[in-house]
Amino acid sequence: MAWAIFLLAILAGALAPLQGTNAELFKHWQQPVWTTVWVYLSGLVVILLVQLFARQALPTGPAMHAAPWWAYVGGGLSIATTLIALMFAQKLGSGLFTGLSLTASVLVSILLDQMGWIGFKQHTASPLRLLGGALMVGGVWLVSKF
Repeated sequence: MAWAIFLLAILAGALAPLQGTNAELFKHWQQPVWTTVWVYLSGLVVILLVQLFARQALPTGPAMHAAPWWAYVGGGLSIATTLIALMFAQKLGSGLFTGLSLTASVLVSILLDQMGWIGFKQHTASPLRLLGGALMVGGVWLVSKF
């Protein structure tokens, strides 16, 4: 089962640069808010179609109240990343934009793991993990220069 999760994580990463489709739509519309509205409306349609097959019940009231407040901010964070990507990905290029995004994600993830924040199991930021983050920074620098 772990290999399937790894493959899905790899698939998610491989699809991330294809968010350039949003940047292309923005290039033609020149309206970041309306482009983002379209992105999320089309995503809503897709997830509702998935729900037709998944048939998941709505969460119960107690389950919804049990979640901490910060568990509900993901949609807003996702909108922020979508706006940034659609406005700047094509200006930086896919390699540099994706490299910067993924490197920032890795560095913040190391911090989240170290602190055990937002529900993540605590995982010490060992020297090798920190070196891995530093290598990501070096890799992005290489992508930006060559």
